[in-house]
Amino acid sequence: MVVEDNDFVRMQICRFLVDGGYETCDVSDGEAALKSVSDDIDLAIVDVRMEPINGFEFIRAMRGDDIETPVILVTGDDNPDLLGEASKLGVCAVLKKPVQKDRLIKIISRTLHV
Repeated sequence: MVVEDNDFVRMQICRFLVDGGYETCDVSDGEAALKSVSDDIDLAIVDVRMEPINGFEFIRAMRGDDIETPVILVTGDDNPDLLGEASKLGVCAVLKKPVQKDRLIKIISRTLHV
């Protein structure tokens, strides 16, 4: 599942996933993601800065519902505190925007096959 409020970035990440042989679904905000996330989702790729629910709030709500889907965060933010917060929430990886296709596919492969 790709959760990203920027249409271009969301479609680009989805295209990378399809090119890498993965099936994908996408939503444009955290509220929509909370309505459709379940343990059937293998992986969530989540933007940090979204409204009305940001990426961290989405992860907390998901974990509060006992959904342990692995999460990769994407962000354009350079804030070092972001990595600490991501670590506390058990995020698998944090990718800086613009997302590079090869790096994304490598991290997904590593995350899903651990």
